[in-house]
Amino acid sequence: MSEALINKLQTLSEIVALSGHEVTVRRALRPMLEDHVDEIRVDAMGNLITRKRGDGETKLRVMVTAHMDEVGLMVTDHTSDGGLRVDSVGGINAHLLPGLQVLVGEEQIAGVIGLKAIHRAKESEFSQAPALDKLVVDIGVDSKESAVNLAPVGTPIAFPPKFRELGATMMGKAFDDRGGCAILTTLLQGERFAFDLYGVFTAQEEVGLRGAYVAAYTVEPDIAFSLECTVADDLPKEEDEDVSPTTELGKGPAITVMDHSYVTPPHILRLLIEAAEAEQIPYQLKQPGISGTEPGAIHRAKGGVPSVTIAVPCRYIHSPLALMNRQDLENTLRLVRAALNRLTVDYLQLA
Repeated sequence: MSEALINKLQTLSEIVALSGHEVTVRRALRPMLEDHVDEIRVDAMGNLITRKRGDGETKLRVMVTAHMDEVGLMVTDHTSDGGLRVDSVGGINAHLLPGLQVLVGEEQIAGVIGLKAIHRAKESEFSQAPALDKLVVDIGVDSKESAVNLAPVGTPIAFPPKFRELGATMMGKAFDDRGGCAILTTLLQGERFAFDLYGVFTAQEEVGLRGAYVAAYTVEPDIAFSLECTVADDLPKEEDEDVSPTTELGKGPAITVMDHSYVTPPHILRLLIEAAEAEQIPYQLKQPGISGTEPGAIHRAKGGVPSVTIAVPCRYIHSPLALMNRQDLENTLRLVRAALNRLTVDYLQLA
């Protein structure tokens, strides 16, 4: 199972698909899913919605989501000498960008992110991140007309794929959230559950949880699980630095107790912890209060949906390259499957 799961991660992470441009991921997912689900369709938002019927034991409607989009840049203007002005699509640290190679548009035109040469920059300019509006993508043309023809305003700009295995870890782009997509695909390819499982590959998560919001209204689930990748702030610290990392590589899937967008209901948190401990799956609780994930949109749909995020820890998330632990990916799949197998109507009852 592990190699098959990693192969899915590699295949999906090497696809370029910024928010609003998820069609390439949908095209890759369809042949992986069509023989394993009972229904598959694309909604007006661009979500890929599947249904895998249960064995009839329970009437629960369970939704599991993973978002298809990745962070990147978008063309906002052009300079007189053929450079591309850009803005971010999703959260990106501008410190990381100068000098990087990028892929521009559907044709994946090669470009490089330029900045004033270090020899001419003032000392004060070294100590702060360059503003995005100071960066220019150079695609090798010398006129505004040429730049507009090749990359008009709205053209997406992505980071190139560089998947590699580094011992116990894997390196690549867009692990957030192609890791979740790989896990959800594997779930849907497996055995049926006691209930109808709606696997939803969502659009435009990185720019406001938009696809998840629409999908929750469409599916009307009784409970929702979001598969994500999350921050692993576990790099070496100074000896006297008292820091609790958000998550750590190799310590298992991260269960969100609370983030900026929602609080996990205690009875759903109990389901996951009981499943992890019963199956001896390592897990960690994500440091509360940071970021936002799809349950922030899902839990407010219609009459309310109890929701939770289970995430694979990643170093350097929302950057051109991230690191993920192989066992964390596998154990996240194990935990979600174990929780779904334990799920009954009783877990959804509130006192």
